[in-house]
Amino acid sequence: MSRNYRKLKDISKFLLTSLCISQLAFSTKSTTSIEELRKKVIKDKYQTSSLLSKKDILNSRYVSWGVEPSNKTSSINLLSAWKKFEKKKEVVVAVIDTGIDPNHPFLKDNLYTLSGASSDKNYGVDFSKGRKSINQPIDTHGHGTHVSGIIKSVYPNVKILSLKYYNKKASGKENLNSTIKALQYAVDKGVDIINYSGGGPEPDLEELRILKQAEQKGIIIIAAAGNEQSNIDIKKNAYFPASYGLSNIITVTAHDKNLQILGSSNYGKKSVDISAPGFRIKSSLPKRKAGFLTGTSQATAFASGVAAMLISQFPDLKASQVKNILIGSANKSFTFIGKCKSEGRLDAAKAVELASKVSQQNKNVKGYAKTAKAKKKQIQKKRDVANSNKEGKIIYRLNKPKRLKVAN
Repeated sequence: MSRNYRKLKDISKFLLTSLCISQLAFSTKSTTSIEELRKKVIKDKYQTSSLLSKKDILNSRYVSWGVEPSNKTSSINLLSAWKKFEKKKEVVVAVIDTGIDPNHPFLKDNLYTLSGASSDKNYGVDFSKGRKSINQPIDTHGHGTHVSGIIKSVYPNVKILSLKYYNKKASGKENLNSTIKALQYAVDKGVDIINYSGGGPEPDLEELRILKQAEQKGIIIIAAAGNEQSNIDIKKNAYFPASYGLSNIITVTAHDKNLQILGSSNYGKKSVDISAPGFRIKSSLPKRKAGFLTGTSQATAFASGVAAMLISQFPDLKASQVKNILIGSANKSFTFIGKCKSEGRLDAAKAVELASKVSQQNKNVKGYAKTAKAKKKQIQKKRDVANSNKEGKIIYRLNKPKRLKVAN
């Protein structure tokens, strides 16, 4: 941020305060809002509808090369997507992970709760074994806060519902049981997207049942491909929930700045849908910190952010359509051939463009169906009248009758 900008902001605050005092002193009926006063003292180019402007976010210490505008070769092309974006719906992403830092300056304004206002005493739900407070999913690990920060860096207006499942002292089975409870909660509450970067080599019938329920409700599941260095197209290497193969599950692998799939990442031409940035990704960490993490979890968060943008601007999109849009708009590279279905990496700008076309097609089909339904209803109404026993007018059926010649 430049000195001139800081100076302008300080002057603006002073003038805004003065205007507010004058308004109170000389008018008993004020019809001018604070926002209107702000516009009088701050130039248009400094106007912002959010606490952090997009420029602030991209220059933040909590974001990575995955969204960097100057990175034309391996980023998700975010700035171009933002220029085309128009919010029409609030989107809630349930992040099933290790919890979140509710006081982190990068995330505190994005917290979403279903019971009361968010605060440091109420900022999500803790399903982990041995939890201390159900509404305080505190992140003592860092992974959940990191993933949430990536989602925010892609879509700044996102609402994050933090659902904690992880306890480092719990067994794998106990953490899976906690995950299933978190999944069921998210599905029951009807969130828009579930970011699920956990998983394992064993399927679970209860988990599959809930994910099928999510599929029926149109909830998008963004799942990590996993970090076992395996081709999960091969049955013995399957990784769940990514390998369930449902129409609402988008499976993501990870690449580095050189467009190479990470050596640690799972892959699969049939089982994995797309690649996203996942090597040394910088994001938020607990206690106001920033740091780097690597893996398909980070890649998954980028995809969740883009999916959230799409359904915010195009609420009519179905989960399967969002999946096909991300695959169809991927920026292809020979390095991804045989590694994922799209043979490409996440491209936010291309995704928004394709989503616009698909949404328009939805409207055209919906308009045609509505017209056809109205026409059918009109025809049925005529039939009902024609077949009624009411006396009075002579009602012909559907076709106009031939005019009868009347003899003189």
